[in-house]
Amino acid sequence: MIDRPLDLDAVQAFVRIAELGSFTRTADALGATQAAVSLKLKRLEARLGVRLIERTPRHVQLSAQGTAFLGHARALLEAHARALAAGATARERLAVGISDHVAGPELPALIARMNAQAPQLLIEIRIASSGELLQRFDRRELDAAIVRLDAGRGDGELLAEEPFGWFAAPGWQPRAGEPLPLATMAAPCGVRALAGQVLDAAGVPWTEVFTGGGIAAVAAAVMAGLGVAVLAPRMLPLGAEDVGRRLGLPALPRLPVLLHTRVRGGRPRDALDALAAAFRSAVRA
Repeated sequence: MIDRPLDLDAVQAFVRIAELGSFTRTADALGATQAAVSLKLKRLEARLGVRLIERTPRHVQLSAQGTAFLGHARALLEAHARALAAGATARERLAVGISDHVAGPELPALIARMNAQAPQLLIEIRIASSGELLQRFDRRELDAAIVRLDAGRGDGELLAEEPFGWFAAPGWQPRAGEPLPLATMAAPCGVRALAGQVLDAAGVPWTEVFTGGGIAAVAAAVMAGLGVAVLAPRMLPLGAEDVGRRLGLPALPRLPVLLHTRVRGGRPRDALDALAAAFRSAVRA
């Protein structure tokens, strides 16, 4: 009964001898000396208790036992290679959705903080609207979602509350007698809906003049002078200014940043905790 594992280097040497038909060529292929290859083979034969190679002055050929063992030897080396490949690529995955109204310019630093906390993780980040991310979270496509509005749910952890304002390009003025032009995220967007509700409650007429698929597009529309957008101060493009007081627009509430997650422990939770702490710091700065 074989009670000790085989030396894989010796098994590899045997397979190469069988394939190349030469100790010299095998030594060259393995980057070893011929004496070292011979020693590996002798040890493997001693370990198995059979002669694997028949040596003659002119030929190297397999014995009957060697022929029978060759298939097993190749299978063993292939299994070992698969195990190494699996160990190299099998990383724990953490899929996190982050609302476009939350991500902000700090995102590279936040991802770096996650990676520093758990460098072994495969981190996947999705940017979308809060509503879309919550749907993906509920379908278990995401392990966690950091979103802006809770939509009546009770399963989110409050990370922070962030101020919002009415922002426009420097010196921008609305046209007299016309509704307030708004640049917004495309529906569904909780901030977009909130802006309309606040303006309607205050009796301020408004109209959408631009809808973008992301905050960068909305900010570009603002700086192009198309109108006003509801944004968090940390999301502002360079030079944008708060025109709410000047235009007599209603005050906006502070909006929550909420974490939804089913991750409870291990490296994914460590990385998620690091991300949550970083968001708290960024929002409250």
